[in-house]
Amino acid sequence: MKHTAARTYRAVHWATTRLQEGLEEAKRRPDRGDISTTTVIIWVAAVTGAVLIAGTIAIVISKYNGKLTGL
Repeated sequence: MKHTAARTYRAVHWATTRLQEGLEEAKRRPDRGDISTTTVIIWVAAVTGAVLIAGTIAIVISKYNGKLTGL
């Protein structure tokens, strides 16, 4: 379970850092174009959904690990 939390933290940290870097780059080079609010919302929702799905799968596997061994 600790590994899942660490991986989730790393994924969220990476996504947050990446988003901040992108926003800083857009401020430095305004001619690059604006990031639309809709695009940001879609990316945040996609990353959040992926993290939730991965977390749920990890929890289910860890909970039923003993029962799944014989399959």
